Amino acid sequence: MSSPASPHPLVLTDVCKRYGPVLALDQVDLVVQRGEVLALLGPNGAGKSTAIGLCLGLEEPDQGDARLFGQSPHALAVRRRIGVMLQSAGIPDTLKVCELLAQTRSAYPEPRSAEECVQLAGLAGLPDRRYGALSGGQQRRVQFALAICGRPQLLFLDEPSVGLDIEARAALWQTIRSLVADGCAVVLTTHSLEEAEALADRVAVLAQGRIVAEGSVRQIRARVAQRRIRCVTALAAETIGAWSEVRSVCRDGERVEIVTDAAESVVRQLLLEDVALSELEVQRAGLAEAFVEITREAA
Repeated sequence: MSSPASPHPLVLTDVCKRYGPVLALDQVDLVVQRGEVLALLGPNGAGKSTAIGLCLGLEEPDQGDARLFGQSPHALAVRRRIGVMLQSAGIPDTLKVCELLAQTRSAYPEPRSAEECVQLAGLAGLPDRRYGALSGGQQRRVQFALAICGRPQLLFLDEPSVGLDIEARAALWQTIRSLVADGCAVVLTTHSLEEAEALADRVAVLAQGRIVAEGSVRQIRARVAQRRIRCVTALAAETIGAWSEVRSVCRDGERVEIVTDAAESVVRQLLLEDVALSELEVQRAGLAEAFVEITREAA
């Protein structure tokens, strides 16, 4: 692993990228530090894929600079320090899992053993199976194994848990956390805000080619005043929904859930109108609500 004094695993500086009249990235600055997960979020067309393409040397910026460990993404020494798991893998269907691992491991000076890759990616029983005969979730686990087999110090994960069942997803998240604990930096692009909330140390939100919000999950959530109130009440959902401060309300049996930007006022009204109200909970907006609000403001 690189020392703490070495250059950051990834730095984008004043990066712009245009496709004809479309400005895909507009003066983007981004730093990824050793041993952290950065979730790069944004709606479709926000510029996420372009940003990752620049980081991997698949695209060239029209302005600014992309550096991995202080060097060009094209440098062989840099490429041996990164791992990549993209949505479109282009892996030959006819090769066995063990053959894919052997082929990929041979590109790195000190790769993980095939056995360790199988264990970390949850591939027990699959090494002798042909890639094309695997399920979608199994193929995603193979792609993850190939991404980590070179002991990457910087790992790019694009929608890593797509196609995985709950158990496999939990195992993948645990492996990612263990890699990060060992100092690996991770750039995560995902549409699953639950995944981002579970894994990310820091979040950067892209909208219309610009970084419109950046910070920890807690800091991103704190940007939104929205609160979620849950309680047991005899009040009708229609009655609560008519209050001016209430954005939405839904009932599940005796329990109601209220979304509002004025939690204190709504709680006072609830207690005033239902003296038997119980099991009152007030929660800050989740990352999903914050993401929707931030991208709506940017638009």
